[in-house]
Amino acid sequence: MPFKPGQSGNPKGKPKGPNKATVEFRETVRALLEDNRENVATWLEQVAASDPYKALSLLTNLAEFASPKLARTELSGSPDGTPIEHKWTVEMVRPK
Repeated sequence: MPFKPGQSGNPKGKPKGPNKATVEFRETVRALLEDNRENVATWLEQVAASDPYKALSLLTNLAEFASPKLARTELSGSPDGTPIEHKWTVEMVRPK
């Protein structure tokens, strides 16, 4: 083994962000949706005529391909469970 345990041949690691395949897939789906914009609108209208909830569901499913899902972030206070305390300082400055 050329490297010791815990070491890597790539010390900086994998760059952050989506990989090429994910980016290319999203771009392909986005282009497909843009090229068929009128058809997609027509199809959604047809589905909405009989089932508005299903049309909304389809629209949200399509939206996932056009833009990434937002990650949910939860902030917690100290380990003992007390809430986070925010302190604000406001200073009034007169223009010269």
